[in-house]
Amino acid sequence: MGNHGSNLDDILSEDMHHWYNKFMRESPSGLITLFELKAILNLRGITEDANSYVEQVFFTFDMDGDGYIDFVEYIAAISLLLKGEINQKLKWYFKLFDQDGNGKIDKDELETIFTAIQDITRNRDIDPEDIVALIFEKIDVKGEGEMTLEEFIEGAKEHPDIMEMLKNLMDLTPVLEIIVKGRVNEIKD
Repeated sequence: MGNHGSNLDDILSEDMHHWYNKFMRESPSGLITLFELKAILNLRGITEDANSYVEQVFFTFDMDGDGYIDFVEYIAAISLLLKGEINQKLKWYFKLFDQDGNGKIDKDELETIFTAIQDITRNRDIDPEDIVALIFEKIDVKGEGEMTLEEFIEGAKEHPDIMEMLKNLMDLTPVLEIIVKGRVNEIKD
């Protein structure tokens, strides 16, 4: 999703057996709950918006909606983030942004997500309102104040600056590094 080192590529190419062992060490039940994910990522004392964002990420990866991330969903999430095609990533971004699930994203939803991301990453280089204004100025050409999945994908693809901004803002490499940290330490030992 952003510029990640070959370290994560190497980790992803590791034998599934190693991934499965790592997953089972993190969650012996074979299922990761939202609470466990927050514990793995050491997320304490985050704002309500940041907490909402983490929940939204969890639920987008909980593909069957059962309230758990199982091993298949875990591998699918990591693969999408590291190796996914641009259309797959844009669809994932859209699903993440569409907090109310109505099939459209509006300015408030985008601003909430970007604010939450900044709360988690502590990167406040650009004001979320400015980001949202730019995205809607360039992509919401009809001026409706909301975008469908198709409008979002086509608009993002037509504007390399928007695409680059989304990649940078939505770079979950640091989160993945935390998740796979145990495996990285094993490799070094």
